[in-house]
Amino acid sequence: MNLKRQLLLVSLLTLMLPWAGCEFIRETESALRAGQQQMLAATARALANSMAQYREEFPLHDDAFSTGDQLYLHNLEARPEIDGYFDDWPLPSESLRSIRGADGPVVFVIGSFGQSVYLYVEVSDRQVVYAMSQSFLLDEGSRYADRINLISSNPPYLQDTIAFAAEAPGKILSYKQDAYGVAPEPTITAHWQDIPGGYRLEARIPATLLGTHLGLVVNNTDDARQPGTRSSSFSGTGPGPAVRESVELSAIATRLVQPGMRLMITDTNGWRIAAVGELNNSSTANIRAGFARRTYNLLVESGKDTKFSDPDPTGREQQAYVSSALDGREMASWFRGDDTGKAIVAVAAPITAGGDKLGAAILQQGTDAILSLTNEGLARLINVTLVATLLVAGTLLGYATWLSRRIRHLSVAAEAALDNESLQSALPSALAVDEVGDLSRSFSSVLQQLGDYNEYLRSLASKLSHELRTPLAIVTSSLENLEHEPLSEAGVGYTTRAREGADRLRRILSAMSEANRVEELMANAEPERFDLKKVLESTVTAYRDVYEERRFDFDCALTRADTTGSPELLIQMLDKLVDNAVDFSSKGDTISLRLVAVDDGLEVSVTNPGPPLPEKMRTQMFDSMVSMRSGENTRHLGLGLYVARLIAVGHGGHIEADNVDHGVRFRVLLPRLS
Repeated sequence: MNLKRQLLLVSLLTLMLPWAGCEFIRETESALRAGQQQMLAATARALANSMAQYREEFPLHDDAFSTGDQLYLHNLEARPEIDGYFDDWPLPSESLRSIRGADGPVVFVIGSFGQSVYLYVEVSDRQVVYAMSQSFLLDEGSRYADRINLISSNPPYLQDTIAFAAEAPGKILSYKQDAYGVAPEPTITAHWQDIPGGYRLEARIPATLLGTHLGLVVNNTDDARQPGTRSSSFSGTGPGPAVRESVELSAIATRLVQPGMRLMITDTNGWRIAAVGELNNSSTANIRAGFARRTYNLLVESGKDTKFSDPDPTGREQQAYVSSALDGREMASWFRGDDTGKAIVAVAAPITAGGDKLGAAILQQGTDAILSLTNEGLARLINVTLVATLLVAGTLLGYATWLSRRIRHLSVAAEAALDNESLQSALPSALAVDEVGDLSRSFSSVLQQLGDYNEYLRSLASKLSHELRTPLAIVTSSLENLEHEPLSEAGVGYTTRAREGADRLRRILSAMSEANRVEELMANAEPERFDLKKVLESTVTAYRDVYEERRFDFDCALTRADTTGSPELLIQMLDKLVDNAVDFSSKGDTISLRLVAVDDGLEVSVTNPGPPLPEKMRTQMFDSMVSMRSGENTRHLGLGLYVARLIAVGHGGHIEADNVDHGVRFRVLLPRLS
């Protein structure tokens, strides 16, 4: 893993800052929520005790009636227009109640405004059968029609029925049946509206015509001669008690509830009989930063959507925490909107009097006062910590890039210095006062010492040659004089071997001084222009005579190959390469020499069969006193290829070696004259 990635990983530790802030937010939110919930629960209990003093305002339900038998009269904020349409009712569509009909669902809703009760019914009916004069009677007769009946009673008195039937769509006349008979009721306004697949009815009824118990009955017939099917909102013989909001309880609750809170009172069945107060809905509830909002959603406790905290549009509160309060157990619940971030805490407390359950008090409050996304400071905290993390990560990444570049430049410069003959010791960042500067200066010192050592090795051969020539001359002259003295047969053998050793030592000294002579010749030689092709042709001919046990092949398609330099030195370089090729080849092998033009230069190659070059020696084989020979060839000092490189570099070219199929190829690149 490179330095840049390492520092990038280290920068991730800065995420501890927003994590610590988030943990603080979480703990603070939990503590504030718990405190607000306890405060709201105490307030709800106090309000429940206050409501219990008005026991007469809570309706007492007969156990003979189920909750489903009851109709809820919504308190309307505006007067609907009686035209057969629901779109002008100040109620959501969720407030519509549904019962099963003969041809599909029957949906309806009942509301009150002022001294009137409003009724809206939508019936699914495949075949609408209109009434005639004789079918308006509620008793069975010779003709039947589709009809809607609103049943009303004041137990223990008899039931009254208000019947709605139409001779045609539009405004219709309603009839009322009571103990005295059936008669038109002109105080009722009703409108019948045909729709695809059924019909609608909208009516306004004076409240004085209705009793405490209400029920809806729909008669659906497909044949005027058949009574049809009866669908009812109640299951027994009579309707259940209607539920209305209590004006008295609403007035009392309005005086008790605090600003920013919403209080709802229900009866024992969960029907809402009072609802007062409004939750705070400040403009700060909307958080602009969507990312901050999503981050906050991960921090705080989840809750139901805030729409579940609103008064139930059907009029009956059926949330779990309300059901718990109706069973006598106080319970709290949290609601939170994902879009606004606004949270609402709700507490439901049972209302009891004398051991009897009267209902439940539901108290709700928004969380604008506590730490939530409505707090601009929280959004800033999240944004600032995240921006700080990104800045730190970006800074460390930039620093890592700069530091990596310095180290990379130092590495490249050190490698380039090793490839240089003079081992240049000036490296980048040498003047820096940091650790990279120390490393650069250390590398420079090592390269300087290595350069001095290499220079010592280069001059070692000439120094040894100079120092050993005089002692060698003394040994040689002494051996020559000794040969003129009478010697035994053994002495003659010893003298002969000593002379052979002296001759070998002389040849070694000559080879050691050859490199220096080549450098001097390169410095003093006058460059001349010549045809390299002719030089190689004559040289190859000589090699065929000298190395009779090898075959030589020369290939050149050029007409001329003009270059500048010293032909003698180039021939000496070629001698070293051919001598090396002969040593590593076998008798009868073919050594190939080739001259071609490449780019702006000439390439001379010598290819011989034999063992491949060791990979570890390919960069060292042209150094001084490096030999790759083994066995009986170990007497070579390894100066031949070194001399060849000196000559190639001296002519402005370079030399390199590569492995080929079953052999080795040496290539010398020289400049060419146009």
